[in-house]
Amino acid sequence: MQSQIFELQYALDTFYFLVCGALVMWMAAGFTMLEAGLVRSKNTVEILTKNITLFATACTMYMICGYAIMYGGDWFLSGIASDETLVKDALTTSAENGFEGDSVYSAASDFFFQVVFVATCMSIVSGAVAERMKLWAFLIFAVVMTGFIYPLEGSWTWGGNDVFGLFSLTAMGFSDFAGSGIVHMAGAAAALSGVLFLGARKGKYGPNGEIRAIPGANLPLAALGTLILWMGWFGFNGGSVLKLGDIASANAVAMVFLNTNAAAAGGAIGALLLARLIFGKADLTMLLNGALAGLVAITAEPSTPSALQATLFGLIAGAIVVLSILALDKIKIDDPVGAISVHGVVGLFGLLIVPITNPVASLLGQIAGAATIFIWVFVASSIVWAIIRATIGLRISEEDEYEGADIAECGMEAYPEFTN
Repeated sequence: MQSQIFELQYALDTFYFLVCGALVMWMAAGFTMLEAGLVRSKNTVEILTKNITLFATACTMYMICGYAIMYGGDWFLSGIASDETLVKDALTTSAENGFEGDSVYSAASDFFFQVVFVATCMSIVSGAVAERMKLWAFLIFAVVMTGFIYPLEGSWTWGGNDVFGLFSLTAMGFSDFAGSGIVHMAGAAAALSGVLFLGARKGKYGPNGEIRAIPGANLPLAALGTLILWMGWFGFNGGSVLKLGDIASANAVAMVFLNTNAAAAGGAIGALLLARLIFGKADLTMLLNGALAGLVAITAEPSTPSALQATLFGLIAGAIVVLSILALDKIKIDDPVGAISVHGVVGLFGLLIVPITNPVASLLGQIAGAATIFIWVFVASSIVWAIIRATIGLRISEEDEYEGADIAECGMEAYPEFTN
C-alpha cells in the first residue's frame, strides 16, 4: 500500500513539474511579445528571430553541457532516462522515512523545468540590446551564456557547490527560492555589460544630454506579453516548490501562487501611481514594467510572506523600477525595454528582502550571493562581448540601424504596409 502511495506521489510530482515547466516555457512568448511591442516596427522581425532562436539555443546548450555543469552528471544528458533506479532508490529511502522524504520526481522532468529557466535568463539580454546589435553576435553570446556562464553560477547556488572551491554561499545563508538573483539579476548583469559595449541607439540622446523618447510600435502587443509573463510566473515560482503530492506541499504551492499574483498587482499599482506623480499621466510602459518588477521581487521568496507583505513588496518594487529606468536614462544607459531595471535592480531588491520573512536567510549571505552572481556574470559576459566585438563586431552599421535591423539582418519586414 505504501509503495502504491509513493508511486502515485512520484507520478503527481513529476507531472506537476512538467506542467509548471510548460508554463515557464510560455514565458518565452511573453518576452517575445513584450519586446516586439516596445521596439520600433523596423526591428520587430529581428526581435522575434532572436527570441525564438535563443530559446532553441538555450535548450540545446543546457542539454549538451549546462545541466551537467550546474547539477553534475554526464554531458548530452547521457543516462537521464534511466529513472527506474531512481524510483527504486527513492522508494527505499522514503520507506525508511515513513514516506515523508525529500522531493522525488523524474530526472528528465527536472531537466525540462531547469532548461526553461535558462532561456528566461537569456531572454532578459535580448530586450536590453535591441535595435542595434548584430543578430549573429547575440546568438554567439547566447551559446556561451546558456552553456557555461549561467550554469556555473547556478552550480554555486541551487547546485550547492563552493564558489571556485573557495566558499559556500549556502553556508553563508544565501537563499533564492526561484531566482530573483540566480536567473533575473544574472540576465540583467549580462545585459548591462552588452549595453555598455554597444552604446546607445542613434538619436536616443541629444548633443546637450537631452533624453529623447523612442516609443514602441505596438503597445497592445507589449501588454499581451506582460500578461503572458504574469501567467507563466505561476509556473516559475509555483514549480520551484518542487513538490505537490502531500498536504504541506499543496498548501505551500497555493501560498506561492497567491503571493506571486499579489506582488504583481502591487507592482503594477506602485508604478502607475508614481508615474502619475512624476509625469502627470498614466504611463502604460511603466505600468507593465511595474507588474514585472513585482513578480521579480517576490521570486526570491514567495512562500513565507503574508499576502499583505507580498503586495507591499510588489508596491515598492513598482516604484523602484520607475526610478531606476529614469536614473539609467540620465546616465545614458539605453535599455529599450527597461530590462536592466526590472530584472537587475529589482532582482537585487528581491534578494535583500528575503530575510524579512525567511529567518533561514541572512542579509550577509544575500549580499554575498548577489555580489558573486553579478561580478561573475558581468565579468564573464564582458570578456565574451569583447571577443565578439574584436572578431565579427557587435553593432550593425549606422545605415542599417536607420533602415532597421529587420531588413539588414533578416531580409523581411514585420509590418510591410507601414513605415516607422
